[in-house]
Amino acid sequence: MAHAFFIFFLDFAFCALSSSARAEDASPPLFNWAGLYMGASLGGGFPLHPGERLQAASGFGSPIFDLYPPSATRPGVTVGAQAGYNWQKGHWVWGFETDLSLLDGRRGPTGIYLASPAYPPPPFFSLASNSSANFFASIRGRVGYAWDRSLIYFTGGVAAGGARGPATLTLGAGGPDAIFYAPWSQSSRMKYAIGAGFEYAFADNWSARAEYLFLNQSLNTQLFDNGADFTYVSRVRNENHLLRFGLNFHFGEDNRIPGEIEYGRPQTGRNGHHGGNGQNSGKDESADAHDAPELYSVHAQTTHVVQAYPRFRALYDGPNSFPSGGKANEGSTTNLFLGLRLWEGGAAYLNPEVDQGYGLANSVGAAAYVNSAVAKVGRAAPYMRFQRYFLRQIIGLNEDGAKERDSDTGSRSEVLESTQNQISGKVDKDRIIITLGKFAVGDVFDDNIYAHDPTTGFLNFAFNTMGAFDYAADAWGYTYGLAVEWKQDWWTARGGVFQLPTIPNGLDIEPQIFRQFMGVVEFEARYEVFNQPGAIKFLAYGDNGYISKIDNVIRYAYLANDFPPRVDTARGRAVKTGGGINIKQQIAPHLGFFLRASMTDGRYETVAYTDVDRQLSMGVVAGGALWGRDDDEIGVAGALGGLHGDRVRYFELGGTSVYIGDGALSYAGEKNMEAYYKIGFGKDMDATLDYQLLVNPAHNSARGPINVFGLRLRAAF
Repeated sequence: MAHAFFIFFLDFAFCALSSSARAEDASPPLFNWAGLYMGASLGGGFPLHPGERLQAASGFGSPIFDLYPPSATRPGVTVGAQAGYNWQKGHWVWGFETDLSLLDGRRGPTGIYLASPAYPPPPFFSLASNSSANFFASIRGRVGYAWDRSLIYFTGGVAAGGARGPATLTLGAGGPDAIFYAPWSQSSRMKYAIGAGFEYAFADNWSARAEYLFLNQSLNTQLFDNGADFTYVSRVRNENHLLRFGLNFHFGEDNRIPGEIEYGRPQTGRNGHHGGNGQNSGKDESADAHDAPELYSVHAQTTHVVQAYPRFRALYDGPNSFPSGGKANEGSTTNLFLGLRLWEGGAAYLNPEVDQGYGLANSVGAAAYVNSAVAKVGRAAPYMRFQRYFLRQIIGLNEDGAKERDSDTGSRSEVLESTQNQISGKVDKDRIIITLGKFAVGDVFDDNIYAHDPTTGFLNFAFNTMGAFDYAADAWGYTYGLAVEWKQDWWTARGGVFQLPTIPNGLDIEPQIFRQFMGVVEFEARYEVFNQPGAIKFLAYGDNGYISKIDNVIRYAYLANDFPPRVDTARGRAVKTGGGINIKQQIAPHLGFFLRASMTDGRYETVAYTDVDRQLSMGVVAGGALWGRDDDEIGVAGALGGLHGDRVRYFELGGTSVYIGDGALSYAGEKNMEAYYKIGFGKDMDATLDYQLLVNPAHNSARGPINVFGLRLRAAF
């Protein structure tokens, strides 16, 4: 119930209407707390549970083998930064805040220690603990009461950090069975922070605060294993009292750059949000709105998806199969999109995210997987991550004197809309866009206004990007990289370099630049057919890293008599290449068509996306304005996918990969169909009914077809 309360609290804050927040009050406070603020804090953390215990588990059979190293956890300093947004109605203030802080004093013990007197000789052991996650981050809702220049508030939300790093335990003098290794600690419980604070505005844009937080970074469990069926278990309850003091700068509710010339807003510009399908880019925007360029951008969304399927025909189930008896799962994502203009053309963006729940069958079962709106890394309790943090610089290519500065947009400039990860303002139509930091490859490449955003359009992988585009990403879909776009009148050229995961489909990104990386290029040409706009994109990429060649994997399995074959047995330096075509075409106003065709070098394992070596997908999307419901939408699409011969042999022998592996295979290419109807309740809330048909799921004719039914609920501001 606790985590459900926090998710509800966050969703309430995210979806509050800013119009009601600006309403006047009979006796308003002297200081206006509404708008964006940023600041820094300094304080101390005081742990509640400093004790340590290594519990003897399997193989030992007696508590006399338990070990009690002295705790290395102690009170420590915390220092960090925060950003948030407030709404205000009279004396009441509410909003949200995200922060990231170092928290000293949280680490595992390192040294040589005596065991208990009852411990078999030699009665000592040693521990070597690597760096732990000595930080905490959070997304919290806030509600408070303001009077004069003072604000008292309560706050609570989901937290992150505090995990124990890898460690090595050595019993006595060591030996083959006396050395135990432990990976990063794991926790299945929600991490959270709750507290209260007092804030005082001592200047027009500045405030000081004192804040108390109870920080629960959950019960961290670490398993030490010696490879011979003997284990130790460490369970550390990471709970802390935090007292910190901070300063905040308030940008104000009037989100405009002072002194800038106002202009009329033309049609919608480029959507820079990953997954943003730009459905509004073909709609007319009001030209009567007059705004100066935005100083900052604040948006949020929460998406909840429930999917289920009934029992289906299957000759067998495997480790990465949809269970044939039927299944239902629920998952959600909640995101903040914060952007701040730094200088002319330059802005910084931050996207914290809270994920909860699971994709259908825990994100396995089909190469064209059925749900790209929720995180592949599923957990029952909500957890938080900073998924994006990047800089973007826009460089105009028009001559200074040629840029229009009045309400007529002219032919040399256009206005970007205020949307997720984009700040509104006038820019040159001909321009260079540079993006650097952590973001998703799909933020820049392979976009399509009719099929790209699983929070508003199609859910299936086959329709949101090229199925054979094995792009660089961690398990959540993000990575570090640099992308450059050169936009001209009728064409755009794009290029980028991105870090691969440390191991294919891994949780971590390669830390060493250019040790494992992907290069990608894309060329887009825009045109009109019978006065209807369209575009075609050509994309090529190469993954350069430690990747298994599937034929070598199969050879090793036969030589070592090690079945089923495993892709981690033959990894070496290799380059995996691929590419595709992406077409979008408006048929009539509010009606459009998309097509994607892609291929990749199927001799190699899947690096980060999905188990498809060739795919063709196409579909039609219609806006509700065609039948008198402007906020509704309907989409229908189909896809065909297949595998390279080496990968067919691998799965026939029982191999598994990122999304598929039935334990055997009667090969036939996957066939997918999806249809949805989105019911809009205004611009920022909708409910979608979704149906998918999977024929030969996981490229296997021995299983299926599968009928998948879904309901998606979404709210945003």
